Amino acid sequence: MKIFPAIDIKDKKCVRLIKGDFEKKTEYDMSPVEQASKYKDHGFKNLHIVDLDGALTGETVNLDIIEEIVSKFDLKIEIGGGVRNFESIKKYNDTGVEKVILGSAAIKDKNFLKEACEKFPNKIALGLDAKDGYLSVSGWKENSNKLTLDYLKEVNDCGTSRLIYTDINRDGMKQSPNFEETVKVANTSSCPVIISGGVSSIDDIKKAKELKNKNIEGIIVGKAIYDGDIKLDELVKELDA
Repeated sequence: MKIFPAIDIKDKKCVRLIKGDFEKKTEYDMSPVEQASKYKDHGFKNLHIVDLDGALTGETVNLDIIEEIVSKFDLKIEIGGGVRNFESIKKYNDTGVEKVILGSAAIKDKNFLKEACEKFPNKIALGLDAKDGYLSVSGWKENSNKLTLDYLKEVNDCGTSRLIYTDINRDGMKQSPNFEETVKVANTSSCPVIISGGVSSIDDIKKAKELKNKNIEGIIVGKAIYDGDIKLDELVKELDA
């Protein structure tokens, strides 16, 4: 089970949102680079980064921060947030990140997802963010009217190398991930799945591992780390347990 500590960047700072709501934002003192260093020092190998400025603008706003993190630390990084064209994918890919996450742009245009997977083989991750079973787009502000599993079946042959499934109702709430729905997604997906949204304690990590679903690759942990509910010394032990 891979564990992806999370860094969400807004205005050059580490932040966390409640259910993706920019009005419900908590800022933290440690910079994104300092936070990445902390994760590296504790022994984590993977990192999940979201450029929230990018999600709002559709531009690679914090590319310089991503470049600095990649160059300083030997971490496998997946990066997302407003990636809507091939130019943005190339910019991130050129930094040396492991995966570039496509969300709204892929949901709105399946051909864009397919072409991206062809142009950047094994580099594209698909971010599916759902609320009450339906996919949300545009920074979670719009309902796409597409059922998650229906859309997934339509794009299963596009060549996506990883899928990140987030239950928006759980995100930032620390009420445990939606394991039941994630398992359905994993059983439908043709590529490995990452659990996202709602991790509240080390017990959630243990439960994810107990699922023993071969298609569930890992889990993202964010707010519970920043708020001190999960200690990094405790969390890193789950990598080798």
